[in-house]
Amino acid sequence: MTPPSGSGPGGLAGKVALVTGGSRGIGKAICLEFASRGADVAFNYFRNHDAARSTEADIAAKGVRCLRIRAHLAEAEAIPGLVSKVVSDLGRLDILVNNAASGVMRPAAELETKHWDWTLDINARAPWLCAVEAAKVMPAGGRIINISSPGSTRVLPDYFAVGVSKAALEALTRYLAVELASREIAVNAVSAGFVHTDALDAFPDSAAIKQIASRFTPAGRPVTPADVAKIVAFLCSDDAWMIRGQTLIVDGGETISYG
Repeated sequence: MTPPSGSGPGGLAGKVALVTGGSRGIGKAICLEFASRGADVAFNYFRNHDAARSTEADIAAKGVRCLRIRAHLAEAEAIPGLVSKVVSDLGRLDILVNNAASGVMRPAAELETKHWDWTLDINARAPWLCAVEAAKVMPAGGRIINISSPGSTRVLPDYFAVGVSKAALEALTRYLAVELASREIAVNAVSAGFVHTDALDAFPDSAAIKQIASRFTPAGRPVTPADVAKIVAFLCSDDAWMIRGQTLIVDGGETISYG
């Protein structure tokens, strides 16, 4: 099976993408990368209205359609409505990026069951449900990209629940890649190294994590949200059609160099 035509080696004109948690950080960078390649972009947010409106304006400035949707992905019942809103307003859905993430940063012994449920619901259950709903409406050539982190395979301080949820997300990626292959939907994940975004504020020792995110990697500079976005866009191109169920690590060689 050859990849469905239309996306070209890098262009995404005529495609519609949904990026969860797309108002800030890596999610916003992905939205802007898609828009710069000609895709119409929808994104959801929950609390930060100002950031969402700013992102909407930045996307629209690139000459594509943009749909801003307030939806809380911890509520399973909100997900079918999110997907149907995209199709209703933008006419189709070709790409889903499960980027939204949250979590309680505590050691395992200090974590409560409500913290576990919150983290797993947003970081693993929501991507599963979003993927199922998106697959119902995606045409042949659809793409689902899940955003993971090095904490899925490496132990980070106070990252217990989030790390477990990201490991689940990568397993989900593999299972969906096989299950949806017969429907001509490609599923992969991108693991972003330490990237300097507002998300680092959630770490108990945020200053130390920000210092790590700011230092040069073996590639000669820190990883940026734009670096991650370009790999996500690549996985949505025709050139990546035969990549399935993989987790691409974007960290400038950081994790293989420092143990």
